[in-house]
Amino acid sequence: MKKSLILLVLVLAASTQADQKRQIIFNDLYSFPQIKNLSLSPDNRNLICESKIYNLEDDSYATNLWLVPLNGIPAYQFTNGNHDSSPRWSPDSKTIAFISARGGDSAEVNISQIWLMPAGGGEARQLTNISTEADDPVWSKDGRMILFESSVYPDCENDNCNRQRDEDKAASKIKAKLYDDLLFRHYKYWEDGKRNHIFKVDVQTGEYQNLTPFDKDAPPIALAGDHRYCFSPDGSEVTFVMNTDTVIAVSTNNDIFTLSIKNRQLTRISTSPGNDTDPCYSPSGRYLAYRSMARAGFEADQKDLIIYDRTRKTFTNKTESFDRSIGEFIWGPYSKYIYFTAVDKGWIKIHRLTIKSGEIKALVDDGVCSDIQISSNGNHLYYLKATATRHYEIFEYNNKNGSETRLTHYTDSLFSRLNLSEPEYFRFEGARGDSVHGILTLPPDFTPTRQYPLTLLIHGGPQWCWLRNFNYYGWNTQILADQGYVVAQIDPHGSRGYGQDFVDAVTDDWGGAPYEDLLLGIDYLIAEHEYIDTTKLAALGRSYGGYMINWINGQTDRFACLVSVSGDFDNISAYYSTEELWFPNWEFGGWPWENKEGYLKHSPAEYVHNFKTPTLVIHGQLDYRVDVSQGLMMFTALRARDIPAQLLYFPDEGHSLMKLHNIRYQYEVQLDWLAEYLK
Repeated sequence: MKKSLILLVLVLAASTQADQKRQIIFNDLYSFPQIKNLSLSPDNRNLICESKIYNLEDDSYATNLWLVPLNGIPAYQFTNGNHDSSPRWSPDSKTIAFISARGGDSAEVNISQIWLMPAGGGEARQLTNISTEADDPVWSKDGRMILFESSVYPDCENDNCNRQRDEDKAASKIKAKLYDDLLFRHYKYWEDGKRNHIFKVDVQTGEYQNLTPFDKDAPPIALAGDHRYCFSPDGSEVTFVMNTDTVIAVSTNNDIFTLSIKNRQLTRISTSPGNDTDPCYSPSGRYLAYRSMARAGFEADQKDLIIYDRTRKTFTNKTESFDRSIGEFIWGPYSKYIYFTAVDKGWIKIHRLTIKSGEIKALVDDGVCSDIQISSNGNHLYYLKATATRHYEIFEYNNKNGSETRLTHYTDSLFSRLNLSEPEYFRFEGARGDSVHGILTLPPDFTPTRQYPLTLLIHGGPQWCWLRNFNYYGWNTQILADQGYVVAQIDPHGSRGYGQDFVDAVTDDWGGAPYEDLLLGIDYLIAEHEYIDTTKLAALGRSYGGYMINWINGQTDRFACLVSVSGDFDNISAYYSTEELWFPNWEFGGWPWENKEGYLKHSPAEYVHNFKTPTLVIHGQLDYRVDVSQGLMMFTALRARDIPAQLLYFPDEGHSLMKLHNIRYQYEVQLDWLAEYLK
């Protein structure tokens, strides 16, 4: 009896301990395998994916390939190069091509090359040996050739020329750069005279050939999509994306081209003045599908799915009446269906388009999905899927009965021990009487009788949105909620996932309707929830959200503190220091010397005299999208007016932080800043 009682106590104690969950901390964000680049073998037996695992002791990470058998055998690590990515199956499922910077007999460490490895395991074989690196391998249907891209000097006819020029530059004492045209820098890199070109490599011999030896980037440096080139099913031609406009800095006019392998005949396929990307042949070879925007110079126009009939030379817009932008897409095996993703109210859903009837049906509508794969018989879809309380895992969808099965459990061991909050979703009447949506995350140990500070997060874009995933964009909502804050994410006018009219509404109105939406959203939450402490409100934003923080400071003093990350301060000087000029040209209605008022009416710099709110300003030196001078000017304006402020400056980061130790430090500084004013 005593033994039974003791055993029962031990079992209950163990059960209680197992049920106890702890608070989430920063290291948890990087303490599990993060997977992407899912690929299904043509024989339907295996999936392979790229897995990144961080070493939190030295802030490094290793990227290897993991194989996921579909016969019930547990997933296992397939490569050990620690620099392996972009796996692609050969058509016969016997070989996996991938990119690796592992080094080898003829490869330098940290120089990415294409490697081949037997699907059954064994030693990897280096395929390419090109000094300018290889990326994004794509097999031909017969398995004899692979396409890849590399950035080369357009006047160099061989790799020896490229190698020598790079070596000469590295050895030269002169590090100055001389330019006579735009673009001269992009995102976080200075133009170095190279062009992106597409190469074809023989799988047996390793001999490669430059297919696009033009003084153009093919694929383009911006807005090129995810799948930028591929072989036709019969191997007779290659399709790819290229922008041939004279001044790329003001153009979004990427087009779809085909190139004959035999005679090198180049043909422009797409006709839209807007952005055309992601060409993909149907399995039958008759059709070429691609994503297309109608309006020139507008990077956030609706992406429609265009089907080009290669026999009849006709074009059909299959999603003209579908008021959402098409994301990634794949053909079904018999050319009868196309499966695609689309953002809809915070989810990225998977849809099926019936080619003949044009019917569109949502198949997976309860997650943030990506990397769609389909079995050769069309019966099963495989994809990555995340929610607000679970990072990406691999799922299977049965096309016959609509059932869904989770295949991997990379996150279980960690997430089962974390005390996370399931977010709430809300909507309210915003500016112009439109319905505006948001996400609310409460502290994990929430008590409705207590008062809680509220933190408002503002996304960038402006034509993007808050996704309902385990968020890494700027701030992880679970981390903030665990500090004892109610976390609100609002999708104001301009946000994607609510129709193109809603997206268009932000143009020429950056500080108008979107600003009203954010304040109306806070008013709504305060009216609905008595637990919000109205004296302790904070707002944080990055990119366009950073701009909005700067704008808020000149319009209202209802916030106790603000955090501005990589945001515009002065719209006119921002124009002259950014790189993608098509963006401000569209958003503010033309050139600033012709439409000065369009730039000034919503420029935070014009309202510095109204600034009152303590603000943390964060910016990186290598940010060429929103130049670091914007952050410096914002901080200067605040301190010149004797307003409490801090400047967090990263000399080694760009528009987005990439280094783990910097990301950790940014969290620490922000949380300290919020605590000073909200606790």
